[in-house]
Amino acid sequence: MIIEIKEMKFVAENKEKMEEFSTEEAVKEAVENAEAMAEENTKPSEEASAETANESSEESSKEEKEEKEGKKPFKKKEKKKDKRDEQIEQLTDRVTRQMAEFENFRRRTDQEKAQMFGNGQKAIVEKILPVVDNFERGLATVEEGADPFADGMLMIYKQLLTTLEEIGVKPIEAVGQEFNPDFHNAVMHVEDEEVGENIVVEEFQKGYMMNDTVVRHSMVKVAN
Repeated sequence: MIIEIKEMKFVAENKEKMEEFSTEEAVKEAVENAEAMAEENTKPSEEASAETANESSEESSKEEKEEKEGKKPFKKKEKKKDKRDEQIEQLTDRVTRQMAEFENFRRRTDQEKAQMFGNGQKAIVEKILPVVDNFERGLATVEEGADPFADGMLMIYKQLLTTLEEIGVKPIEAVGQEFNPDFHNAVMHVEDEEVGENIVVEEFQKGYMMNDTVVRHSMVKVAN
């Protein structure tokens, strides 16, 4: 009995040791398998990372080469406008608009001044023309060279006509010209077969122009 109990105790102890040994071996084997799988998984990732690094380095070297050769344009980063730059642009635009408005105002003012000057000059010429008419009427009754006083008046008359010509005043041609309502004022009509139709045959009062503008129309007789 004692021997059987010892054998049973030995078997139980050996069984526990065998179980512990089998468990340790299984754990060791599982650890070794896990390390082997980890190494296998690490190798492809390392190879992939190495390949990726190689590709990126090749791409970067290719881009640098293209930039040096001038094939690939440099990319400029778009900068956001500063508030000061926006204010400067607004002020510049405002000044430009004001300068344009001032230039238009200056041109308009110059035109108005020229028009006012022309109107004033025309008004003065209109007042001088009756004096010229009186000179012509008085000199028409006197023969040239017969009276020294008349000769002096004739010289003044010629000087007055020269002065008027210098400022652009010239007489309008009337006798023998076709009637033109823009230059002539018909105050009488006459039937004359020797003269063509609508021709000025006589001038009662001389008309004048100043710089292509009629100051006074000619008073004429027209043949029908």
